[in-house]
Amino acid sequence: MELARSPLAPAETQPLPPIAGVRLATTNSGIRYKGRDDLLLMELSDGSTVAGVLTRSLASSAPVDWCRAALKGGKVRAVLVNAGNANAFTGRAGMRAVETSVRAAAKALKAGATEIFVASTGVIGQPLDAGKIVDKLPGLIASLGGDAWDRAAAAIMTTDTFPKTATRTARIGSVAVRLNGIAKGSGMIAPDMATMLAFVATDAALPARVLRSLLSKATEQSFNCTTVDGDTSTSDTLILCATGAAKGQPRIASAGDPRLAGFKRALDDLTRDLAIQVVRDGEGAEKFVEIAVSGAASDKAAKTIALAIANSPLVKTAIAGEDANWGRIVMAVGKAGEKADRDRLKIAIGGVTVATRGAVAPGYDETPVAAHMKGREIAIAVDVGVGRGRATVWTCDLTHGYIRINGDYRS
Repeated sequence: MELARSPLAPAETQPLPPIAGVRLATTNSGIRYKGRDDLLLMELSDGSTVAGVLTRSLASSAPVDWCRAALKGGKVRAVLVNAGNANAFTGRAGMRAVETSVRAAAKALKAGATEIFVASTGVIGQPLDAGKIVDKLPGLIASLGGDAWDRAAAAIMTTDTFPKTATRTARIGSVAVRLNGIAKGSGMIAPDMATMLAFVATDAALPARVLRSLLSKATEQSFNCTTVDGDTSTSDTLILCATGAAKGQPRIASAGDPRLAGFKRALDDLTRDLAIQVVRDGEGAEKFVEIAVSGAASDKAAKTIALAIANSPLVKTAIAGEDANWGRIVMAVGKAGEKADRDRLKIAIGGVTVATRGAVAPGYDETPVAAHMKGREIAIAVDVGVGRGRATVWTCDLTHGYIRINGDYRS
């Protein structure tokens, strides 16, 4: 399928500078796509540490199963990613394909097998020909370089219409460090984790246990606050690697070390940026939607309510149709299963209060709300009137384009 660039895409793709200790290369493997790269190798310097967050799907892919086991070692030398075939629901053959690819990469890079991480995205249920990956490894290794981040972001795309990149800088003590991230995702996007792949690398020197804590918290406020269609992928993989190559860093032993404050902010901001880009590339999306819920019994309850609104087909199609039908938001709040006071419920769209105290707002004029609904950026705020919990999630509208893309996906 030839897909036009999403109207919600950033004006430009953010170029990523080199990260000390990271080299990348891409090529076409012939697994599915023609005329574009679909295989990525990311090499990391010896001694690099790693953390990851993986799908909670009970039908997880073979690469996810491999990564879940390999993460226990906390070390990484390479990440190998293919697009076009998810290697999910492929039985023992799927794990053999992973093991074949891992062994070949480990031998070529003189690394341990558990230091090689793999990820696959694409069609579910089709056997993956690992030979097509293994055959490309010598060429990939020969072409490794520090300036291939943009090509890497493009190589992992499937139905994406633009590559997703982000970069940040921070200080750990007095030492400047950098973080780069790439992601792919367009459909089958829902929390736990949001078919999404994301890879972040930094030249910070941080133990795996510290990375795990930082990444878990960053994920909760970013990728796990996004939804396109409510469907959690079999392949969701988020990997954070730290090379330690920035010179002169202090020794950090705990995620609570105050010297990590700037790094935490940078990681949170970078993951949020990538997650929002994924939503902006939602399949067929025409409108980006931010839903802020307050007044809930807890932050967790607020998030549940926000996601009930964000995942409602009726809400999403009303937004696609530019219909200020706030009754559908009331419906979604009511079905969420969390405490809400009907007679204190307050709803605003585009900053205009449309309902308050359990009824339409006195003197409500739909004109400014209707105008807001015609824009690309839609803001919905809901106060459920029972507590102090709050959460913000991001989604997109549901259009005919989503049906067309998914109806034709394997064609």
